[in-house]
Amino acid sequence: MAGVGVTGFSPALGALLAQWIDHLRALDGASDHTVTAYRADVAGFFGFLHQHEGESLGVARLAQVSQTDMRAWMAHERGRGLSSRSLARALSSVKSFYRWLSDREGFDATHVLSARAPKFPARLPRPLSVDGAKAMISQVEVQSMEPWVAARDAAVVTLLYGCGLRISEALGLTGTDVPLPEVLRIRGKGDKERLVPVLPAARQAVADYLRLCPWPVEPGVALFRGVRGGPLNQRLVALAMERARSALGLPATATPHAMRHSFATHLLAAGGDLRAIQELLGHASLSSTQIYTAVDTARLMEVYRAAHPRA
Repeated sequence: MAGVGVTGFSPALGALLAQWIDHLRALDGASDHTVTAYRADVAGFFGFLHQHEGESLGVARLAQVSQTDMRAWMAHERGRGLSSRSLARALSSVKSFYRWLSDREGFDATHVLSARAPKFPARLPRPLSVDGAKAMISQVEVQSMEPWVAARDAAVVTLLYGCGLRISEALGLTGTDVPLPEVLRIRGKGDKERLVPVLPAARQAVADYLRLCPWPVEPGVALFRGVRGGPLNQRLVALAMERARSALGLPATATPHAMRHSFATHLLAAGGDLRAIQELLGHASLSSTQIYTAVDTARLMEVYRAAHPRA
C-alpha cells in the first residue's frame, strides 16, 4: 500500500488497510493527524509480524495472531525505546483495526483485544493562570509589525481562551460565521456539533481583525488569512505564541492548546458545572473533562504546601 512504508503483506491485506482508513475517516470522523498515526501504528505491527514470521502476510495469518505474538511485538517495541504512552497508543490502533477486521472477516480477535496496555501516569493539562492568559493575548496583539496580522493573532488566541476552541476549530471558521453570533455552532472532533457562547471580547477581537484585514470576507472561505491570502496555518499561531511566551517568561507549555486548557480550568475554578464544561469543550466522555478536577486539586495542594512548608 502506498504511503504505509511496509512491505511483506499481500495486496489484499493492503486493500483492507486502505478500507479501514476510509472507515475511520467516514464513519468515525477521525482527523488527518489521527489517521496518519493509526496507519503508522498498524503498518508497524504488520512489519513486525512479517519479520517475525519471515513470510508474506495475509488475512489468514492475522486471524491466527496469538497472545505470544502480541507479547513479542510489545517487547520488541519497548526494546527499540518506545515509551509506555506511545506503546499504549499503538496497541489501541491495532485493536481498532482488529475490531473492524474481525467483524468483517468473521474471526475471533480475543487474543489481540485482550492484550493489556502498559500503565503510565496521566499527563495533566498545563493551563496558564488567569493573568498569564490575559498577558498572552495582550503580548500577541502588539508584537507584529503589521497591524492586521497582530489583530489576527490576537483574535485567534482570544477565541482559544474565551471559547475553549481547538486551534483547528478556530481556524476552521469561515466568512459564513461572521459577524460572530452570541452562540457559535462548532463542528469538532468526530464531526460532532456543539454550541459555544461567544464572549463580547471575542466578538470584538474578531471585528477588529476584520476591520484591518486586507482580504475580503467571503462565505465558505477561511476567516483567518495568511499574508498571501490563503488559510492561516496553525504553525504561525504557535510561532506567535512562542515569541509571546519568551517575552513574558512563560513556560514552553504555554501553547495554543494550553489556552483551551486554561478556559476549562478557570471555568471549573469559578464554580462551573463539570457537565456544562464537557459540553462546551465537546468531549465525548465526561472522563476526558474530569482531568481538570485533578488540575484544580493539584494547584490547591501547591498552594497548601507553599503556605505550610514542612519543618
